[in-house]
Amino acid sequence: MTILDIIEKKKNKQELLPEEIRFFVNGYTDGTIPDYQMSALLMAILLNGMTDRETFEMTDAMLHSGDVVDMSALGGTVVDKHSTGGIGDSTTLALAPILACCGVFVAKMSGRGLGFTGGTIDKLESIPGFDTALGEGEFFDVVKRVGCAVIGQTGNLAPADKKIYALRDVTGTVNSIPLICASIMSKKLASGSDTILLDVKYGSGAFMPDPQSALELATKMVAIGTLAGKRIGALITDMQQPLSDHVGNALEIVGIVDVLKGKKNRLYYEIREVALRLLALTGKYTLETAEKAFQNAIDSGNALNKFAEMVEAQHGDPSYILHPEKFEIGTRDVVTASSDGYVTKMAAADIGRAVTHLGGGRMTKSDAIDFSVGVIMHVAIGSKVSKGDVLCEVFHRNGKGLDEAKNLIANAVTIGNSKPDEHKIAYAYVSKDGVEMY
Repeated sequence: MTILDIIEKKKNKQELLPEEIRFFVNGYTDGTIPDYQMSALLMAILLNGMTDRETFEMTDAMLHSGDVVDMSALGGTVVDKHSTGGIGDSTTLALAPILACCGVFVAKMSGRGLGFTGGTIDKLESIPGFDTALGEGEFFDVVKRVGCAVIGQTGNLAPADKKIYALRDVTGTVNSIPLICASIMSKKLASGSDTILLDVKYGSGAFMPDPQSALELATKMVAIGTLAGKRIGALITDMQQPLSDHVGNALEIVGIVDVLKGKKNRLYYEIREVALRLLALTGKYTLETAEKAFQNAIDSGNALNKFAEMVEAQHGDPSYILHPEKFEIGTRDVVTASSDGYVTKMAAADIGRAVTHLGGGRMTKSDAIDFSVGVIMHVAIGSKVSKGDVLCEVFHRNGKGLDEAKNLIANAVTIGNSKPDEHKIAYAYVSKDGVEMY
């Protein structure tokens, strides 16, 4: 067996054997297969695709290229949620304490932001003292004691994915459904949870441009997770506008506290939908009993207190959760409507880029983050506005990136004469049993 034989086989649209897939994954990871040959194979996969079985075998080889976390010592149901990312997507920050209040463990490994998408770890680190780099023993202890913990991804989790993704990023092979599946699922399966809910975004602020492509990706990932023996489902959700009213690191914590206090906005309904589906996936709840448990966790104040408890257990200052006015927020400016009408469209990615210009995101992994900057949206798609109305507040530090940010936001919000159709939070739900449309 040689890499040339495997390239030829995939070039000719033939299905690869499990041992051939393991050969190229392991060979590229250990350096015996060079970049130029792996690039040729990735392009052949992009053009000719992979079957579900091939994608599963590639996922399995990548997840076993490094550490595989064993959560069985926790002695209970361990759940995980993965979002394909978007603007104002702070779902994890509310979901973890809510689910912990519902009697399941949340042992979450999350990432940092890059480009116009924010990272869960950056948001948590805006809380003074919060430690996202707990050792394995302390991480498990916090999960067992509190019910939830969120840390950064470990260095040796699916190292094959890290190396292959870096090559895909510079060879034009990122946009391949099988390769995206293997990348996401290798990390999810290696992280050890037995129940997984995938939140696959579509729209102007997401990787997948439309609901149909998001559904294709979700269906493939659910098939892979099912083959791996996991309880798994996927929601297809809208990212044609920021998910939260608050976009920016500390501001998103403030927005999460609002939701945990019962504010019913787009973010609340997204979190609710994800929580209900995830709880039902565990087999411990029906959708009806899950809804009651979810609402009780918020109405009782238990979820907010659980968030503060998690923050304290991870060495952060819980008073920032109970009194979010303590967060340092930048100097306020505003963007106003240039005409009367209805908000018909939002370029969500440009709102994310505006926050990056302000210093709230990073273009390279070494960039420092300013936690105090960001935007608070006052409108959503369908909002009626008059000329001069505030579209959003912009929070900056010493004017850094302010002009660019305001210009991006002003152009990102389209105002028209007719009220658009209502934008649903969820488009479809995918399980091993099929697709349920909303």
